[in-house]
Amino acid sequence: MSRETEIVPTAVARRRFLRLATFGVALPVGLSACAAGGSSSGDASSAPPAGEVSEDNPFGVAKDSTVDAVIFDGGYGTDYVTFASAAYTAAHGGEVKVTPSTQISQQMQPRFVGGNPPDLLDNSGANLIGLATIAAQLTDLTSLVDAKNLEGTVIKDSLYPGMLADDMYDGKMVQLNYVLTVYGLWYSKTLFDANGWTPPTTWAEALALGEKVKAAGKYLFCWGKEAATYYLTLAIDSAIKEGGDDVRKALGNLEADCWSLPAVQAVLTAMGTAVSSGYFRPGGAGTQFTAAQAQWSQAQEAVLYPSGSWIENEMKDQTAADFQMTGIPAPAATASASKPAEALHASAGEPFVVPSKAKNAAGGLETLRIMLSKEAATNFAKTKLSSTIVKDTVPSDAFGSTALASQVAMLDKAGEDSFTHNFVDIYGLNTDMLVVWNSFLSGELDVAGLTSGMQDITDKVREDDSVVKVSVS
Repeated sequence: MSRETEIVPTAVARRRFLRLATFGVALPVGLSACAAGGSSSGDASSAPPAGEVSEDNPFGVAKDSTVDAVIFDGGYGTDYVTFASAAYTAAHGGEVKVTPSTQISQQMQPRFVGGNPPDLLDNSGANLIGLATIAAQLTDLTSLVDAKNLEGTVIKDSLYPGMLADDMYDGKMVQLNYVLTVYGLWYSKTLFDANGWTPPTTWAEALALGEKVKAAGKYLFCWGKEAATYYLTLAIDSAIKEGGDDVRKALGNLEADCWSLPAVQAVLTAMGTAVSSGYFRPGGAGTQFTAAQAQWSQAQEAVLYPSGSWIENEMKDQTAADFQMTGIPAPAATASASKPAEALHASAGEPFVVPSKAKNAAGGLETLRIMLSKEAATNFAKTKLSSTIVKDTVPSDAFGSTALASQVAMLDKAGEDSFTHNFVDIYGLNTDMLVVWNSFLSGELDVAGLTSGMQDITDKVREDDSVVKVSVS
């Protein structure tokens, strides 16, 4: 979603972004029904081991207990969770056993249904489990953020403001989004400077740039099949900038005809023009997403790519020398947009959950507590070139990263004009959205067809009374 936010996935993250018709659809009603009558292999008769609760062991982790952690293996990898295992072992014995996964929904749904979920799950990537599907089976993480970190500071006081806003569902803190994610368009400053190109702040400017780069033998955009919905995130961001919070609320509340709002249509129409004008590198629907991203970062066949801030780390081994990766906010449709050009989609991403039926839920909570320490958060920023939600872990030189430095600059310029949305992840819409977006970017669907397809997907969830809805205000 990585989210974060890949892909096969990950993120729109992260949110967010995988699969064509070959992947199964996670329907909230299906898993809820199965869970109600599923196996009780994790029943109360086999209570998890418990240790003594103390200031250094606030969750009562049992000595020598192992944590079963399933981590999305996307743009951030999994080693940052493994990093926490050393501190866990030193304090409690045992270990954090990390299992990488790129198929979260397919692999984890049977475990939730069977009552034997992992102790810690990074529910990220294109094929994550919709939060509405499993929210009732998750531990309330309020006790986590109310606990002290390894440095002795209450965790919620050590975080950037507003970073827990997207963690609530139906009045309960069901997840912990670990990474401070900035969304936008990414480009090579070196390439732009050499050609005298200016990064676009509106879609009119983007289309004008498309004509210039086409004349230079390049494409404006490229995409990969598992990450086609990165352009969905870009479209939503642009539409919110164009139409303001009314658009954000309409989309988030799954309103009827929300995809036909003027601001949304203005953005989709511009994207449609980019497709019909040949500004998208062809073949994306048949290209694996990291291969497509390398067409941008390494071969430089395309000059702009929409993504979250995980992109630099994800492509660090496939980026041209002296690329100087830099980010800009999503462009609005017009220069008269409701929000300023500096307005930015920024939020916490990479959602971690602790299932309530986990065999070692205490160990899952403790692993997150360790990850929220300053040492672990600084390690993440340094090795992943992205910030976590923990404050004061990125130095002024941004570890030499132009992409990370541009993230900090974008956040500073946006100030109060930052916004977020997470309805795609909450309701597990990404899987179905991938199908229509791959068709649209391939030129097989026009704007009207894309609009109709997205509205049908949205209406299906809105009209499903078994799905608890989150009111967006």
